[in-house]
Amino acid sequence: METARTHDLHGSAPDTSPIALLLIDFINDFEFENAESMFPRALAAARATAALRARARAANVPVIYCNDNFGKWRSDFRSLLEHCLGRDVRGQPVAELLRPDPQDYFVLKPKHSGFHSTTLDVLLAHLGARTLVLTGVAGNFCVLFTAQDAYMRDFRILVPRDCIASQTEDDDRYALRHLEKVCKANTRASQAIDFAQLAASA
Repeated sequence: METARTHDLHGSAPDTSPIALLLIDFINDFEFENAESMFPRALAAARATAALRARARAANVPVIYCNDNFGKWRSDFRSLLEHCLGRDVRGQPVAELLRPDPQDYFVLKPKHSGFHSTTLDVLLAHLGARTLVLTGVAGNFCVLFTAQDAYMRDFRILVPRDCIASQTEDDDRYALRHLEKVCKANTRASQAIDFAQLAASA
C-alpha cells in the first residue's frame, strides 16, 4: 500500500524521459574572485534558463541540478541553496530565479564534470534519457567538462548559447566552438529548442 510519504518522495517527477535538462552550478554564491564582472552575464543566462526550464516542465522533461559542493564536504544541496538565498549573497538573484521545485532532481558533484564521482549516470539510466540540454556556469569549465563526459557516453548534446556564462565573452566563444567541433553539440539559442520535437526524434 502506497503511503502519503512515499507519494511525497516521488511527487510528479517523470519516471522516464528521453530528454533531461541539466542546470550546472547555477546555485552559487558568486563570491569567488572576478565573479563581480561575470555576474551580469550569469544573471542573463539564468533568466534565459528559467524560461527554458518552465518550458521543459510543461513538456514533462525532468530538470536536474548538477551542483558543485565547493569543497564543503559536510554540506548538501539544500544547505547550499539556503546559503545562496541569503540577503547579502551576490548570487541570491540567480538562486531566486532558479530555485528548484520539489519534483526536480539534484546531483552534488565534487569536481568540474557532472558525471565525475556522482550518481548522474545512474539517474539518467533510470530516466532513460539519451538527449541532454546543458546550461550553467562556467561555460568553459563545468559545462564544457560535463559535455565532454556526456559525449564520451554517446549522449546527444544541446548547449543553448544564451544559457551559459563564463568569465569573459571570449571564454564563452571558445567553449561554444569547442562544444560544436569536438562534442558535436547543438548550440542554438534556447528559444529555438522544441522539447516535443526533440522527444520525437530521440
